[in-house]
Amino acid sequence: MDPANTLLGKMLLDEITPVVMVLSTPLVEEACLKNGLSFVEMLRPFCVFNNIDVPVRTVSDQPYRLQKFKLRLFSASDIREPNMEVAKERLKQVITQAGEKDDLCSDPPQTSKLLTSSGSEIQPSWFEFFNKELIQTVSFSDHEAFDHPVACLLVVSSKDEQPINRFVDLFNTNKLPSLLNDGAMDPKILKHYLLVHDNQDSTQAKAAKILTEMRNTFGLSDCQLLCINSSPTELVERQDNPWAPFKSDDSPSQRLGCFLNTDDVNEMKDLMQDLSSKHIIPCMEQKIRVLNQQVSATRKGFRNQIKNLWWRKGKEDAADFPNGPMYTFSSIESQIRVLGDYAFMLRDYEIALSNYRLISTDYKLDKAWKRYAGVQVFIAHSYFVGDDLVVNIMPRNETTHRIKLSCGKKAHGVMISLCIKEMMGLTFFMSDQSRKEAEYCMENAFNTYLKMGSSGQQNATRCGLWWVEMLKTGDQYKEAATVYFRICDEEPLHSAVMLEQASYCYLLSKPPMLRKLGFHLVISGDQYKKCGQIKHAIRTYRSAISVFEGTTWDHIKDHVHFHIGKWYAIFGMYDRAVKHMLEVLACSHQPKTTQELFLRDFLQIVEKTGETFELVKLQLPKLNLSSLKVVFEDHRTYASPAAATVRESLWRSLEEDMTPSLSTGRTNWLELQSTLISKNYRESTVCIAGEEVKVAIEFKNPLQIPIAISSVSLMCELSAVSDENKSDASSSTVELQNDDGLNNSTINRDMSSENSSFTLSEVDLSLEGGGTSLVQLTVTPKVEGILQIIGVRWKLSGSVVGLYNFDSNQMKKKIPKGRWKAHSPSDSLKFIVIKSVPRLEGSIHSLPEKAYAGDVRHIVLELRNQSESPVQNLKMKISHPRFLKIGNHENLRAEFPSCLEKKTVSEQSGVHASSNNLSQTVFLFPKDTLVQGETPLLWPLWFRAAVPGSFSLYITVYYEMGDISSVLKYRTLRMRYDLQVLPSLEVSFQISPCPSRLQEFLVRMDVVNSTSSHGFQVHQLSTVGHQWEISLLQPVNTAFPSQSLMAGQTLTCFFMLKSCRKSLTSKDEISTICPLLERDVRLGSEGSNGPLFDIRSSPLADFHHYERLQQGMSQQGDPNAVDFILISRPLESNITPGASDPSHGVASVRIGTFDSVNSADHLNDGTAVSSAYPSGDQAGWHDASIVDEIKVTSDVHGARVGKSLSLDSVPPFIWSGTSSTRIKLGPMSASEIPLQICVFSPGIYNLSNYALHWRLLTSDDSGDQEGTSQSSGTCQGYPYYLIVLQLT
Repeated sequence: MDPANTLLGKMLLDEITPVVMVLSTPLVEEACLKNGLSFVEMLRPFCVFNNIDVPVRTVSDQPYRLQKFKLRLFSASDIREPNMEVAKERLKQVITQAGEKDDLCSDPPQTSKLLTSSGSEIQPSWFEFFNKELIQTVSFSDHEAFDHPVACLLVVSSKDEQPINRFVDLFNTNKLPSLLNDGAMDPKILKHYLLVHDNQDSTQAKAAKILTEMRNTFGLSDCQLLCINSSPTELVERQDNPWAPFKSDDSPSQRLGCFLNTDDVNEMKDLMQDLSSKHIIPCMEQKIRVLNQQVSATRKGFRNQIKNLWWRKGKEDAADFPNGPMYTFSSIESQIRVLGDYAFMLRDYEIALSNYRLISTDYKLDKAWKRYAGVQVFIAHSYFVGDDLVVNIMPRNETTHRIKLSCGKKAHGVMISLCIKEMMGLTFFMSDQSRKEAEYCMENAFNTYLKMGSSGQQNATRCGLWWVEMLKTGDQYKEAATVYFRICDEEPLHSAVMLEQASYCYLLSKPPMLRKLGFHLVISGDQYKKCGQIKHAIRTYRSAISVFEGTTWDHIKDHVHFHIGKWYAIFGMYDRAVKHMLEVLACSHQPKTTQELFLRDFLQIVEKTGETFELVKLQLPKLNLSSLKVVFEDHRTYASPAAATVRESLWRSLEEDMTPSLSTGRTNWLELQSTLISKNYRESTVCIAGEEVKVAIEFKNPLQIPIAISSVSLMCELSAVSDENKSDASSSTVELQNDDGLNNSTINRDMSSENSSFTLSEVDLSLEGGGTSLVQLTVTPKVEGILQIIGVRWKLSGSVVGLYNFDSNQMKKKIPKGRWKAHSPSDSLKFIVIKSVPRLEGSIHSLPEKAYAGDVRHIVLELRNQSESPVQNLKMKISHPRFLKIGNHENLRAEFPSCLEKKTVSEQSGVHASSNNLSQTVFLFPKDTLVQGETPLLWPLWFRAAVPGSFSLYITVYYEMGDISSVLKYRTLRMRYDLQVLPSLEVSFQISPCPSRLQEFLVRMDVVNSTSSHGFQVHQLSTVGHQWEISLLQPVNTAFPSQSLMAGQTLTCFFMLKSCRKSLTSKDEISTICPLLERDVRLGSEGSNGPLFDIRSSPLADFHHYERLQQGMSQQGDPNAVDFILISRPLESNITPGASDPSHGVASVRIGTFDSVNSADHLNDGTAVSSAYPSGDQAGWHDASIVDEIKVTSDVHGARVGKSLSLDSVPPFIWSGTSSTRIKLGPMSASEIPLQICVFSPGIYNLSNYALHWRLLTSDDSGDQEGTSQSSGTCQGYPYYLIVLQLT
C-alpha cells in the first residue's frame, strides 16, 4: 500500500507542510468580513494542490516533481504555542458537538455486523477530527522547524493611507511571533507583498497605481494585486461552498463568500498557485542546498565527526534539564533540524532521514530529550512514508532509468540500472525492514516523552496517535490498542476517547477480542460520565450491550443496563430508560443492597413519567410457565380444586360403568362443533357460560427483598357467535390490547362490569425474598362465543403493570380426535363457550381429615343444584368401599351410635345387609329423585377408617339434564377427600387346642394401644363363623378391672372357643353348610358399657363383607374358620397415664409381666411387653393360626396352620389381665397393683417373671439430689412360689 494513501500518510501530508505567516491591516480584514471570513479563512480553501506539478532537484541534483502540495496559512497572532486551558476547552467543545449529533433513539449495531465492517465504518467519524485537534495542541514548538514560517505574506488594502509605509510597518519586530523574536528561527524569510482591492469601494485604477509603486520598491516578482467583492449588488449562490468545511461555526443566516464571484475565486486560486510554485517551493529548495553545504562542511566527513565527538565529550555526565540546552537558529544543530524538516516537506526523504539520524546523536549526548524524541518521531516518519526508498525517477531513455537507492546509512547512494520490475521487487523486500525501524523509533520517542513527565505528555500523545496509525497500516490492531491505552493521561475526557478507540482496535484484531472490546467500551463510558458527556457514555454503553449478549457476564450486563436507564432518564427519554431498567430487575445474582437500589431507581423513573406503563418484558416476579395448570368444566365438574388435580385416567376408570358409550359422546361433540363454531375452532375445548375457567400459575420472587404484587388477573378476549353461526368481527368484545414492547396506557378497564362479556378475578399477594406462590386466577364467560386466554397481568408495587403473554404455539399439543382426550395445562387456551346448563355442587358433612384406625362414623352427602332446571337419573360410585358405604335414605336422621345397637327379634326384620346390594358397584338413586332450586338432596353415608395410612377417597356422581334441549345430555360431579388414618388398637389372636376337649380351643387376645395420647374402652368381642361360639375364660370384672386401655398400654385376655354343633353323621355330611353364626361377648359391665352392637346389620356387616373381599375370602368361606370383631369406644376424657407431677420426689412406676423367665428383653425400660407366642399385631384383618402340630379331628379340619409350637412348649401358667400397668407414687406413699395368672396344670411355680421399672419425676428447681442416687432403674421380680394341686 502506498503510504500516502494511508491515514497516517494523509495526516503527514496535511500537517507537515510549509507554514506561511500572514500580516494584514485592519482594512483588509474589514473588506473580507463582508463575506463572513477573515483574510486567512478566505484564502485557506485554495492552499491545497492535488496536481501542482512543480519540478524539484535534490541536493545531489536528482530531479523529481511534486504533485501534491499544501500551504498552511496562519495569522501572525496565531503563530504561538497554544494555551493548554484554551486547547482543552476546544477539545471538550469538539466532543460535545459530536455528542449532540448522536442519535440516541437508533439501535446500536450488532457485533456480528461490526465483525464484517471495515475500520472506517466502525469508528465514529469525529475521531479523526478530534485526533487532529489534539495534535495541534503542540504546534509551533521551538524544537521542530516544520511549524516555523517559511514565508511571510504582507497584505495591505488599497484604502490604507501610504500603503508602502504600511508594508514596512507590518514587519515590525513588536508584531512578530515569539519564534522570530526569541531567536528560535531565522527572521530572514521570504516576503511576499499583496495589495487587496475591494471592488465595491472604487475602481481598480487606484489599485493599479499602488501596485506599480510597490513593484518599484519591493521588486517586480514579489508584489501582487488581489481584487475581491466583485459582486456588489447580487449575492452569489453556490451549491458547494469551498469555505464551509473550514468554517464550522457559521450561522445559517450568513452565507460565506456571498460577494465573491467566480473571477474573485479564480484570482485567489492563481495567487496561491503562483505563491507556491514560483516562490515558496524554489525558496525552500534553495534553502536546502545552502544548509546542506554548511552541514557537509562542518559535520560530515570523518574529521568533522571526530571533532564533534571530542567537543561533546563529558556532556553525558552533565545534569538533566527539563527542556535541555537552548539552540539558536544559527547553531549547527538548528540548521541540521531545519534542513531535515525542509527536505521532509519537499518529499526528499533521503536527505531528511540522513540529517535526522545525524542530529539524533547530538541531541542524545546533549540530553536534549524533547528535541531527541522529536527527531526520533520524524526518523520513523521518514522510514514509513519513504519506505519504497525511491526519491528520484527521471526517464533517460525508453528502457532504462537512473535510480538512486539509499539503505539508510551514511554511505553514499549506489547507482544501479534496473528495470521497473526489479526495482519494485527490491522495494517490497526493503519495506518490511523500514517499517520495523519506523516502529522502533516511534516507541523510542514515545518513551522519551513520557520520561519527561508532564512537560512531555502532550508530545507523547501526538507521538502515540501517529504510532497507532503506523501500526494500523500493518494490521497490528492489538498493539495499536495497547498504545491507545498508554496515551491515556490524567485528563478523563481525553482518556475516554482513547479508550474507546482502543476498544475498536480490539474488534479489528485477528481474531477479534470481544471481551476486551466490551471492557474498554464500559471504561470509556464511565470516563465520559465523569466529564459530563452523558450522550457519549450512552453511546459506548449501548455498543457494549451487543458484546455481552448471550454471555454469562451477568454483573457487567446489569451495570451497563442500569446506568443506561438512569442516563436516558436524565434526558427525559423514559421509555428507553424503562426498557433498560427492566433488564436488571430480576438480578438474583446481585447482593441484597444492589437489588434494592435497582428496584428503587426503576420505580422512581416510572413515577417521574406520571403515566401507567404496561410492560410485556417485566421479569419481576418471574412466572413459571411449566407450572401452568388450566382447570375447566365441560361435562366433567369438580367439587374442589383437589379433585381437579387427579389424573383423568382414574376418573375415567371410575366412571366407565355410569357414563354413556364413547360413540354417543363423540356424536354429541360433533353436533356441538357443527352448530356453534367454524372448522378453525373444532379442536378447541369447551366451557360453560357462567362457570369459571381456572388458571393456576406459579409466581416466584427472584430477589432477596420482598415485593408487593397486586391486581393479578388474566388477559382474555371473547368473540361472540352470531345466530347465523358465523363469527362477526364487529361484535367481537376484546378485553386486551396486546403489545410486544412498552405501552403507555391511561385506560382503566372494569373487568367485572355488567357490560363486560366476562368477569375476571383479581389477587393481591406479597412475595418474600426468594419466595414462590401458586396463584389461582379465574375467568367467567357470560355469553356464548370463543374465549381466548392470552396471558396474565399484574401490578408491581402499585406503579407499573406487567404483562405476560402465553405462547399458545409452544403450549399447544396435538390432540387426537375424540372429546375424551384428557385435558392438561399444555392444551390450547382457546375455549368454545356454550350456553349455561345445570351443575351439581356436592359436599360431605362431618367427614374427618384424621381418624383412628377402626373409627366408624355416620356422615351425610349433600348435593345442590343452583339452577331451576332439574337434574335426574343420579348414580354414584365410590373408589374405596372399605372406607365409605352408601346408606339407606331412612337412616338419614338416625341417632349414632344407638342405631347400630342390637334390636329385638321384631325390630331386626329387614335390617340385615343385602348381599345383592353389596355386589353392585354403582349406586342408583331412586328414579323419582330430582335436584333443583334451593332444596338440596341429603343422603346418608357410613365411614370407617379401615387401615392406617394416608388415602384419597374418590366419589363420582352422574346426573342427566332434565331439559332435553341442552347441548350437554349429562354431567359428572367428581369429589376427592384426603384422609389420614392413625394407628389405634393393634389386636392379635392366638388359638391353642384344649388338651382335654377336642371341641374346645383356648383363644388368647393381645391388645396394644398404639396411640400417643388417646385411650379406649373395649366394649365387645364378636365372632362370625359357621359353628363357633365364644365365651370369657374369667369373669368380666376379673379380666378387665379398669375396662379401659390407656395410650401405650397392653391388655391380654383369654376366651374359650368351642363348636356349637354335634359330631357329623353321614347324613349331616351331605347336608348343606349352615349359615354364619354370630356370638357376642361383653367386655364390660352392662351398666357401664351399654347395649351390644349388632354386627349382622348394615353398616357393620357391610364393612365386614368388604374386609373379607379385601382378604380374598368368599362369602361362604371355610366352615371351620371364624372371624373376630373387637368393638371399642374412645374414652370421653383422654388423659395420658404417668404424666409428670411437678411436686418433689414423685416416682413413675411401671409393672410389666412376661411369660418367659428367660427373656432378657423385658428388663429394659420402655420396651413393649411381648409374648412368647407370635404377636400377630398386624393392621387390618389377618389370619390367626392354631399353634400345635397335633392332627385335629374333622371338627377343625382345614384350619390354617402358621408357625406352630409343640405342646411341651406351652407354659403351665400364663399372666392374664393387664400385662403392663403404670402408676405414680408420691413421697412416703405406697400402692398395690393386682396381678393375675391362669394355671393349666398342677405343680410348684416361681412367680418372679415380672419387672418393675421406676423413674423419678423432678422439676428443674427441685434442689440438689444425693450424688449416689439414681434417677431411674429396673428391679427384677422377687421369688414367690405357688403350689397348685390337682382338682379331684
